[in-house]
Amino acid sequence: MDNLNTNNQMGNHFSDSIDVRKRGWLRRLFAFIGPAYLVSVGYMDPGNWATDIEGGARFGYTLIWVLLMSNLMAVLLQTLAARLGVVTGLDLAQGCRREYSKRFNLFLWLLAEIAIAATDLAEALGTIIGLNLLFKLPLLWGCLVTAGDTFLLLVLLKLGIRKMEAFIVSLVAVIGGCFVLEVFLAKPEWSSIAAGFKPSLNSKSLYIAIGMIGATVMPHNLYLHSCLVQSRRISKTFIGRVQACSFNFMDSMVALNLAFFVNAAILIMAAANFYSRGIEVTEIQQAHNLLDNILGSKIAPIAFAIALIASGQSSTLTGTISGQIVMEGFLNIKMRPWLRRMLTRGIALVPAVIVIAIAGDAGTYRLLILSQVVLSLQLPFAIIPLIHFTSDKKKMGTFANNLLIKIAVWCVAAIIVALNMKLVFDELMVWGGTSPWLWVVLVPLVLLLLGALGFITFLPLFRKGTAWTTTDGEAGERLAKQIRPMAIKHIGVALEHTDGDAKIISAAITIAKSHNASITLVHVVDTPGVTVYGNENESLHSANDQAYLERLAEEIAERDFQVNTDLRFGQPVEELVKSVKANGFDLLVLGSHGHRLMGDIIYGETVDSVRHAIDIPVFVVRTHEKEQAQADLNRESHEEM
Repeated sequence: MDNLNTNNQMGNHFSDSIDVRKRGWLRRLFAFIGPAYLVSVGYMDPGNWATDIEGGARFGYTLIWVLLMSNLMAVLLQTLAARLGVVTGLDLAQGCRREYSKRFNLFLWLLAEIAIAATDLAEALGTIIGLNLLFKLPLLWGCLVTAGDTFLLLVLLKLGIRKMEAFIVSLVAVIGGCFVLEVFLAKPEWSSIAAGFKPSLNSKSLYIAIGMIGATVMPHNLYLHSCLVQSRRISKTFIGRVQACSFNFMDSMVALNLAFFVNAAILIMAAANFYSRGIEVTEIQQAHNLLDNILGSKIAPIAFAIALIASGQSSTLTGTISGQIVMEGFLNIKMRPWLRRMLTRGIALVPAVIVIAIAGDAGTYRLLILSQVVLSLQLPFAIIPLIHFTSDKKKMGTFANNLLIKIAVWCVAAIIVALNMKLVFDELMVWGGTSPWLWVVLVPLVLLLLGALGFITFLPLFRKGTAWTTTDGEAGERLAKQIRPMAIKHIGVALEHTDGDAKIISAAITIAKSHNASITLVHVVDTPGVTVYGNENESLHSANDQAYLERLAEEIAERDFQVNTDLRFGQPVEELVKSVKANGFDLLVLGSHGHRLMGDIIYGETVDSVRHAIDIPVFVVRTHEKEQAQADLNRESHEEM
């Protein structure tokens, strides 16, 4: 059961897959578009809203560069996740199951499930808050509504992946459209926005910057993306996978940059409306309530609430799919989609209901922060295996990360993990300060996680990873990577002054036409007189050969080919080799009469001798042996004259 079939595995999540083979370039590109958009919603979820609003309200436009940097980090990591799925046919969770022990996989699965529940908690809170802001629906009633959106996902899964992707893209478009409207109404200072791309930090803005980066890369998105790319049926050849990786990279670039613009719009909206007026905002509800008073328009707060609901719903759908991928990948346990959906949402809603009942609006914000801390704890356990897997040639073959990518991705991982650990540490200090007895639980937990992180980071130094590709596959990929189109601009055509020259010229002009190449007709005069006296011997044979070449050149030029002649005297092999070097041919076309044994001894082995003496390709045209007999008669008659 460990060697899962990719298409069957994908069938557990989606009712169909998309064939991207035998299409034009543009059609293939559109066929690949989709997975990154499902992933991108995790980069604009309510957890990101909290940090973006607080960053814009407290520090204006100065932290836009942080959003851009974190987006570039996300593009790099998501590209590696997509490549892992395309090249190996396994998602990140399945790769962990192959690489680590059952006990450690169980540990990783528990962390992933907790992180997905935390993600779903943030999405549920976003929908609950959005419903409260838009319809004044009490928060507890909003919990009941969010429990019912389970059925929406089940319907979409039945309709197929393409329709689900279209629905998600529609929600993303709604979010983007709402914030374009918000920015338009806010009338921000564009010069200050441009200045915000210049890196600058101080002790006060560092914490918010850490939160913005920590909320950007979501661990469940790495599992999700490595699986979603397998919903496209691609050619399993080297070129097919190269093209798939390229198209998925373009998909990720466009989708994640759209997510960047949404996050930047949230920050710009907060900076233009709140920072410019000296209003400090730390809660989503507070931002919504202030918009009505500041802008004096009902449109802005309504658009804000609609975007929040769309964000919560889109992220909820992708979070649930991630839960299925994680459970099947780590444990190879397949659960009915509706049961999995109910389980995930139930785990998320329990703490939401308790906190809302006890603390009300203020509690929802703290709960959002808690969800981001939980995600931060699990993030290294997704990033580090991804880097190890995609850097291992035994698993990825020629698609393994090169040195430059390794340096870049390890730097990104170090930054993200360090900043997330600081966020976790700061929050733990707050909790430990308010309730000292929590240290009894927190310290052992932190030590356990640090030990597991060290194990997963340094394990490849002490134990070689297992191979995920076959030796033959690696050899084929290595050779395929070296395949390049030939640049043929000048073709040498060795003629023999026989009827067989027609076949030789026909082959040459066919090649020349497809490559827009010039032709040089070459003939070597090798009569006894020429052999002794060289080109000083002006025999009738030589004159006829010269006229023969010039007439053929005229005929070929009439067909719109650029053609020259090169008449030589001496031994055919030596002179042909000299002609190749002197004229700079890219290809030499020769005739072969198919001599064997005694024929080679009598007539010579021109083809083999020439091709071993030059370093350009030789195109051999088979001519008939009767033509050689006619050539011998012609040769004898010329010599007699």
